[in-house]
Amino acid sequence: MNLRRGRTFSFSSDGEHFLLDGEPFQIRSGEMHPARIPREYWQHRIRMAKAMGMNCIALYIMWNYHETRRGVFDFHSGNRDIDAFIRLCQSEGMWVLLRPGPYVCAEWDLGGLPSYLLSDPDVQLRTDSATDSRYMAAVARYIEELVPRIKPLLIQHGGPILMIQIENELGSYASNPAYLEELRQLWLKGGVTGPFYTEDGLPQLERNRTTVTGGAIALSNGDAAQIATVRRKFPAVPAMAGEVYPRWLTHWGEAGFAGRNYDLARILSTFMQSKRSFNLYVIHGGTSFGFYAGANVDDSGNYQPDITSYDYSAPISEQGVATPKYMKYRDIIAGYLPAPLPAIPDGIATLERTGIDALMPTLYASIWDNLPAALPQEQYVDPQSFESYGQAFGFVLYRKQLQEHASGMLDISSVHDYATVFVDEHYAGGVSRAQMPPEYAQPLRVMHRAPLAVPLTLPEHESNLAGAVSLEILVEGMGRVNFGPAIVDRKGLLEPVRMKNADGSFSILKGWEVFLLPMDDTFIANLKRSCANPLKPGLFFKASLLLDEVGDTWLDMSNWTKGVVWVNGHNLGRYWNIGPQRRLYCPAPWLMQGDNEVLVFDLHQTEATPVELADTLS
Repeated sequence: MNLRRGRTFSFSSDGEHFLLDGEPFQIRSGEMHPARIPREYWQHRIRMAKAMGMNCIALYIMWNYHETRRGVFDFHSGNRDIDAFIRLCQSEGMWVLLRPGPYVCAEWDLGGLPSYLLSDPDVQLRTDSATDSRYMAAVARYIEELVPRIKPLLIQHGGPILMIQIENELGSYASNPAYLEELRQLWLKGGVTGPFYTEDGLPQLERNRTTVTGGAIALSNGDAAQIATVRRKFPAVPAMAGEVYPRWLTHWGEAGFAGRNYDLARILSTFMQSKRSFNLYVIHGGTSFGFYAGANVDDSGNYQPDITSYDYSAPISEQGVATPKYMKYRDIIAGYLPAPLPAIPDGIATLERTGIDALMPTLYASIWDNLPAALPQEQYVDPQSFESYGQAFGFVLYRKQLQEHASGMLDISSVHDYATVFVDEHYAGGVSRAQMPPEYAQPLRVMHRAPLAVPLTLPEHESNLAGAVSLEILVEGMGRVNFGPAIVDRKGLLEPVRMKNADGSFSILKGWEVFLLPMDDTFIANLKRSCANPLKPGLFFKASLLLDEVGDTWLDMSNWTKGVVWVNGHNLGRYWNIGPQRRLYCPAPWLMQGDNEVLVFDLHQTEATPVELADTLS
């Protein structure tokens, strides 16, 4: 790539072409997200995209991955160094389409918006200052952090960034031209003058006119025919297919991984024949490590959390392997280019498993012996959301002493998203907000939109005879909804908990103790080895993996129920036996020669079962 300053990227006067240094230019872009890829693999994935025929990388910046607490930004640690990723694209001869949000969707928790925004009970998201100045003040702070990082990387300053996207698919959420213009003005205020573009589905674009002044138009699920339609209706600016899907995302509980057999060959051939610009969303998906996987709500209002893997049936697999789709698409694209494509990079080595037996973790600790101090009780008469306590992810325990209740019906219909219930140290049942296959629904009660009652028969023992029993509700917050009007998706117990009385009436339970369990790096690092009651679920199990050499591997959690896995302190993400994902990807950079610590937290199991190692996602 020519690194001289003063190169230009613009639009032809008739809106027909993108122009690089004044000449028509076809954008052939593949999307990947630095937040979903270990930094050590960034270069490999960029080179894989280039070898498939791409000349550009599109990337989202996930706001909540960088502002983890209000006003505290991290653009330096690990794979958060966006500047380094963009400069790496440039060093590999690739241009960049930057998609900084503030909202990105991306099957990422809350669409990338920071959860602290939800601590305001009446906040309105994705709107202009006149509607909610609190939201836009936070957005302005975010963009002010980005401007000095992004400005030097623009093409006119010698960098690789061709265009910056303003928001994302707003037409699927609202019609608010003032909001889009206010975002554009924030960039202009910082001296970032574009070029800009917007992204939307064609029907949403036509209905809500979600464009910005002078900005190009990118189409979600776009094809050549849709580009032609946009050119007729918006003739002043060029259009491209901004998200061309190799297939789709997958939710927990679905029958299988989405779109394994889908074929883009015809669509890609048309783009190449017509020299139309496009972006494959995604060319490489990677992994939603930790607690960052998002969720959807279907047309019936059912909550659909996303699996940990973001493989997406993309041409480059979760591990970075060239799939058969990759080879087919590479051949198609190469047939229209004047010069041969670079060689496909060598694959990433998988772990040599010869001589390595299945891991058999042993009981290590109990969450019940690792509770922090309770929050000041006088502040919280009723249970509140995670966000009201200032917690983004993980778990919260709500505890109350019940008086004069020998048995009863507990109404906890407002659980977001998964809860296990205990009465005097005994597991009494649980609730899942997500729909589950019938074979996995017991002993849980699946919560739909209607209120749910969980019958609890309290045990007959000394504490009961004394007239008081301990009620504990351990709530897991899963992914926040990342698309559509339901994105205001707080976690925890969102309504008062009620107990049914003998006369059929309900009493509201007040005076709860609340324990915050973020399961973040600090919490896990300080975990105390203790387990006073090994029969009470909510246990940590630990295993050692002894390695002579490292390589990528997958931990097969098929024998476990529901929980989270850490390897050497790195959070691999959630597993759940309802599938379809049962294996968690562990990249080689997170392993080391010698002993490796594998830590499993399971919400249900009181006995360890084997953890097998595998070479692929499925």
